[in-house]
Amino acid sequence: MKFDGFNIGSVRLPNITVMAPLAGITNLPFRLMAKQAGCGLVCSEMISANGLVHDSKRTFQLLDTVPEEKPLSVQIFGANPSIMAEAAAIVESNGVEILDINFGCSVKKIIRAGSGVALMKDPEKAEAVLNAVRKAVDVPMTIKIRSGWEASGSQAVNIAHIAESCGVDAISVHPRTADQGFSGRADWSVISKVKAQVSIPVIGNGDIVSPETAEAMLNQTGCDAVMIGRAAIGNPWIFLQLMARLGETPAPDIDLETHFDMVRKYVTASVNYFGEINGCRMMRSRLCWFVKGLPHSSKFRESIKRVSTIGEAIEKIDGYYDSLRNRSCHPGTLTETVNIDS
Repeated sequence: MKFDGFNIGSVRLPNITVMAPLAGITNLPFRLMAKQAGCGLVCSEMISANGLVHDSKRTFQLLDTVPEEKPLSVQIFGANPSIMAEAAAIVESNGVEILDINFGCSVKKIIRAGSGVALMKDPEKAEAVLNAVRKAVDVPMTIKIRSGWEASGSQAVNIAHIAESCGVDAISVHPRTADQGFSGRADWSVISKVKAQVSIPVIGNGDIVSPETAEAMLNQTGCDAVMIGRAAIGNPWIFLQLMARLGETPAPDIDLETHFDMVRKYVTASVNYFGEINGCRMMRSRLCWFVKGLPHSSKFRESIKRVSTIGEAIEKIDGYYDSLRNRSCHPGTLTETVNIDS
């Protein structure tokens, strides 16, 4: 079986890896980093349809994109069919290749508004939303779902049937229930059930922590692609590592220098995009992603808690890199998960 690409509607993707939309994480600088590390399709963090329709400047900033990250999928959330349709048209007019609708967020305030995974227990509303959005846009459309509100996966299969009949081009399945949130284990059998019931591509998501587990999901479920979330935080090379494991690309040589060069580029891109003050504030926590599991990383994490300039951030990074290089340390495969939703 070849894994060197697949189609979502009219869009041909270079490989079968997808970066999960992560709230507060998958902004433009992060997506560019993932793309450079071999990701086939990058996704925005979820965007409020209401915010787009009501012309929120902060919400519109989430639509920022550049040619280097194409193709791009943008995920929107909401529950009102007409507002979702209007927001989808706005997204399409921004030059996005794929539109995704969130059927899986289990955050309480999202559920209370009838959005996210709440749509999975209201098939009529789900169908109304999908039909309205499909009529509003021509770009390929996808949805991201959970198992539903109970563990059998029957709601996931039902929503998948509705989605296919409404013209959805692919489905991402995170096989945890609404009540699970991100705890417990993902039941990959739900992905298999959905795959067996629809003819459109199914993208598997959940408990992928390494290239090995991604390959296992492909083999066990028959899914067409894999969506990786938390495992790519701090180790975006996981996309290249997976494609190498599947025999599609040469194995990447991720030595210490390559790893820290990526970190420097991410810091620089973040500061250029968000400005030095906001960018550096973000880096105080996000630089920790890239050193998890490395020797004496606690000292580095402590040292960056108050960085306020890009020069200071690069100085801290270089100092830590030099200390590791002197120990002949190799970063290995930094795929330990952190407590961030995927």
